Amino acid sequence: MAMMRYTAVALLAILSSTTEAFVSPSAVASAKSPSIITTSPPSSFSSSSALHALDPVTYLRTEWVSAALCTNQTPRSFDIALQLGTEDGRIVNFVPRTIRKIITSSAEPKSADDGALTVSCIRQLNTMAERRNTAAIEFSNQPADNLKDTPDASVDIVVSFQAAQRMYENGLDFKQSIKEAGRVLKPGGRFLFVESAEVGGESYLDYVMGISALVSGGIGDGYEEIVANNISEDASIAAEVTDDDNEDSEVEATPPLFEEVGYDNVDMVLQPHIAGIAIKAMDADLTSEERKQMKSQEEEDRLAEMSFAAFERGNKRRKRKKKKKDTDNAGMGMGSE
Repeated sequence: MAMMRYTAVALLAILSSTTEAFVSPSAVASAKSPSIITTSPPSSFSSSSALHALDPVTYLRTEWVSAALCTNQTPRSFDIALQLGTEDGRIVNFVPRTIRKIITSSAEPKSADDGALTVSCIRQLNTMAERRNTAAIEFSNQPADNLKDTPDASVDIVVSFQAAQRMYENGLDFKQSIKEAGRVLKPGGRFLFVESAEVGGESYLDYVMGISALVSGGIGDGYEEIVANNISEDASIAAEVTDDDNEDSEVEATPPLFEEVGYDNVDMVLQPHIAGIAIKAMDADLTSEERKQMKSQEEEDRLAEMSFAAFERGNKRRKRKKKKKDTDNAGMGMGSE
């Protein structure tokens, strides 16, 4: 009996100490996969584990939201996914089985193996991919804010899960990573994110909204739709510069990168996080001339549709008149008999 009491007291002490500790996503992912060997040379250790620490409540909640967002917001037609700041093998289990290829990117500091993915991350990705036997992994050490190995408009979906803070702490630009996500996305592709509400004192959501056309707020925001500022920072700066030689010159505003953004605050967390989805604009990759041609074609199609609808209405009206006339003539013929 005394031994049982001693064991219970020891377990309570262990539980109380673990609830006060902080864990990182890589540590929890390693705990979930006991067969994965995470030991690596000192040069391959990730400094993000010590810097980007989440409490257990926030970590578990954001993990659940990230998995649900991937599952529910990835259409069946999407084939290629890219993750910003790949840290472990979670993405393999998060994306649906319809995804055929996953491309990695790194949020590691350049001082550690020139910013390459850690050995632990590569092992976890390989192990998860072998277990699930679905998507192929395309390993790339490209920085999350410079996706140099990924061509324009070649990816269906880009995900960023708890990566922006690591980018900031490791000397990467999280804002540039959002722009890079928009660049590599196909028109109509989706950017999914679950990130800290503030990164380096700046709002993550405000920046996404600033390069978007339509924003849909979630719980706690009245679900209001607002038109965000469509002019990018570069265009705003250029608009302030006046040309003395040519006063009639006009600076064309940069079109929005995303045509719509939906977001919501992550509830039941100790550290504020935001979750959302941004859809790339269909004309984001077009030049100004191509955009004008597309609008002109859309207007022609609209007028043609209106003309066809008017013709159909007139045709139905003529048929009704003819039918009524035939009925009246038949009635008059029967009356004369």
